[in-house]
Amino acid sequence: MKLSPENHEEFRTHGWTVIEKVFPVHEVDSVGQLALKLCEAELKPDESNYAVDRSEDGRIAPRKLDQGFLKNAKLRRFVMAHQLRSLIEQLIGNSPMLFFDQIHMKPPQFGSAKPYHQDNAYFLCHPDDQVITAWIALDDVDEANGCLRYIDGSHLGPILNHQLAQGSTHHLQPMAEQIDLNRERLALVKKGGVVFHHSKALHTSHRNNSERWRRGYATHWATANVTSKNHWITNAYYNRHPDLYQAAIDTIQ
Repeated sequence: MKLSPENHEEFRTHGWTVIEKVFPVHEVDSVGQLALKLCEAELKPDESNYAVDRSEDGRIAPRKLDQGFLKNAKLRRFVMAHQLRSLIEQLIGNSPMLFFDQIHMKPPQFGSAKPYHQDNAYFLCHPDDQVITAWIALDDVDEANGCLRYIDGSHLGPILNHQLAQGSTHHLQPMAEQIDLNRERLALVKKGGVVFHHSKALHTSHRNNSERWRRGYATHWATANVTSKNHWITNAYYNRHPDLYQAAIDTIQ
């Protein structure tokens, strides 16, 4: 699969682009079912709001699953797929390596919002144009069920100062006046498509107000020359679990 000139230009100027039909629907459906099963197995009523979403009437549902790569061989094969890595390499110009992954669930009617942020405000990686997120749609994603939203061109500016969002123990966000909502665009994507974004692209997602799930598999990649001011690269899968990482690649060669 090759990127179109339009995709290259959109990523360069806007900081994000959507590629449809990267994965077959039947494979994505299988991964989505597995993700839900793994999340529900870890779900505990007394967990903090980091792990679960809570409805107004007290119901709980999975919010996210971290490190699916380490938890299931099927997920390892899925995220290391050649067509995904090839598209990333075309966007950033170097071979990508997966350093972290997470599955965001957003259950129907009460999947919670994520405030505007830049990934590299968490990762603190350098060079930042060699760090990219590939967000795989496990469901059809639109405005109603909480699609990603981007501030076009925000990747061309600096990493903004982020602080804990009000009432949150884990969400970081910049000051509201630093976000130009006049440049906000929605990333609509079908099941099996992928949204790619630069590590400095400002992005958010709203609450899921639909009757449908909005599951997204966020995979975070860096090239071999990327370093980090904190633990992200030191703890990358390819550094902490090199044998497992290489085995995942070998199974799909």
